[in-house]
This record gives sequence, C-alpha cells and structure tokens, in this order.
Amino acid sequence: MSNLSSYFALIARGMAMGVADVVPGVSGGTIAFITGIYDRLLNALKSVNPSLLKVLGNEGAAGVWQRIDGTFLLCVFGGVLTSILSFAHVITWLLDTYPEMLWAFFFGLILVSGLHMIRQVSHWNASTIITLIAGVVIAYAVGVLTPTSLEPESVTLFFAGAIAICAMILPGISGSFILLMMGLYGPVIDAVKSLNFSVLIVFGLGCIGGLLSFSHVLSWLLKKHRDLAISLLTGLMLGALGKVWPWKETLETRVNSSGDLVPLMQANVSPLNYEGVTGQPAYLVEAIGLMIFAIVLVAMIEWMGSKKHQEP
Repeated sequence: MSNLSSYFALIARGMAMGVADVVPGVSGGTIAFITGIYDRLLNALKSVNPSLLKVLGNEGAAGVWQRIDGTFLLCVFGGVLTSILSFAHVITWLLDTYPEMLWAFFFGLILVSGLHMIRQVSHWNASTIITLIAGVVIAYAVGVLTPTSLEPESVTLFFAGAIAICAMILPGISGSFILLMMGLYGPVIDAVKSLNFSVLIVFGLGCIGGLLSFSHVLSWLLKKHRDLAISLLTGLMLGALGKVWPWKETLETRVNSSGDLVPLMQANVSPLNYEGVTGQPAYLVEAIGLMIFAIVLVAMIEWMGSKKHQEP
C-alpha cells in the first residue's frame, strides 16, 4: 500500500507539472523543484545515454529500467500527459471565447516569473547584464518583429518539440512559453485537443530528441555557467511580454496552410482604446484581476518552495 501511495503521489506531481507546462509562464521544472522531485527527475533523464546499451547486454531490460528509474519516469510523465490532454480543451475554449482575459493571465504569469528569475542571479556583472539584454532582444525580435508565426511543418514541429521540452526541466521557463515565442502554441494545443497524430508524433519525437540531447547541455550550463543561463532565460521571458500583450489590433491577415484566416501583422493597443479600435470588449477589470491572480499564484509557488527548503 505504501508503494501504491507513492506512485499516486508521483502521478499527482506529474499532473501538476503538466498543468504548469500547458500555461505559458509557469515552469514544470519549478513545480518539480517545489514538490521535491527535481533532482531525481534530472538524474533519471541524464541516465538515458548510450551506456545503457552496455547495461542492456549485462543486466537485461530489468537493469536498464532500474538504471533510468523507469517507474518514477512512467508515473511522472504519465501524470504530465494526463494533464496536457485534459487542459488542452479548456485552454482552446478560453483562447476562442475570452482571449483578452486569458492573455492577461499569461502576461501576469510571465511578468512575475521573470522578476522572480532575476532574483536567482547570484552575481550581476557586465556578462550577465549583456546576456539579459540579449535575451530580451531575441525574444522581442521573435515575438514582435517577425510578422508571421512559424508554420506547423514537420521540421519546425520537431525542433520546436526538442527546444520546448527542455524548458520542462528548467525552473523558471515553460515549454508553452517557448511555443508561444515561435507562434506554435495554438497549433500544438489544437493538435492535442483533436488528437492530430500526424502533428503529435513529429512533435513528440522532437521532445524525445530534446530530452536525450539538450537536457545534458542544459544541465552542464546550469552547473558551470548558472548566472549566465538564468539571466538569458530571464531576458527571454521579459522580452516576450510584447507578444502576450492582451489587447492587439490586427492590421493584416493571411490564410495559413490549413486554410484558416490568421493575423499577419498586429499592433499592441491601449486597453482604453481597444473596444473603439476592434469593436470587441476589453474586459479591463477582469484582465487586471487575472493579472493580479497570476502574480499571487507565482508568489505562492515561490513561498512554498522557500518553505520547503527551510524544512530540516
């Protein structure tokens, strides 16, 4: 019974990570860190390497399963997948029905998470400041200066999956945030909702590739150049705020590869002028309330994390 309880606890942690990674701004890695499974998760992922072939020859499949902490990974990623499949429908409905309020919530999440990340840099110097600015410029260029979103083609989806999955193991930045920067958040969420396997398989293969390769690089960067890595991630988050600004005016549209009419050029507008410009309600009070709620949510996550570290 004890083992069964521990399995359910791991699945619950995985589900919490999945919820976080569906929402741009909160990292699944942050949830793993707070719930006390971050180190075990990172070690399990790093154990997936070519040396497993030797283990397979000497100890068989059981030895490989034990080496990679297979039961742990199965429970955690099973929980992650369950959450993503469940919440994709909710997110899609909100994007279609109340986009201003949803983007306001995302804006608050990313803003407060970025400010939280700034505090994680131990020593500010010229290098970390330049790296922070570089991250802001890169994210701004990708999110605002690029007029069109990336098309959900096979190569694009593969590399998007490889990059986005790495964010899951990083406290502070979410995989959905990476997809948001690339303009692929909507297409991937739609594919999850409709179980579009032609998209999900390619994206999933990219995720597997990212876990097996980039996770080792990210682990090395965090160990050897932690401040530079965190300052870059912080810059990326803060630079993307322009892309998630809730009130936008569509200047030009285009027909995408699926035959849908989508924005080509958009400009951020004041919420006070939004209704007059677009003819749509700005939901200003609700949006501000959701921004505040997002800030409180991340503050609570941070408080829980600090409380856990203080425990003996």
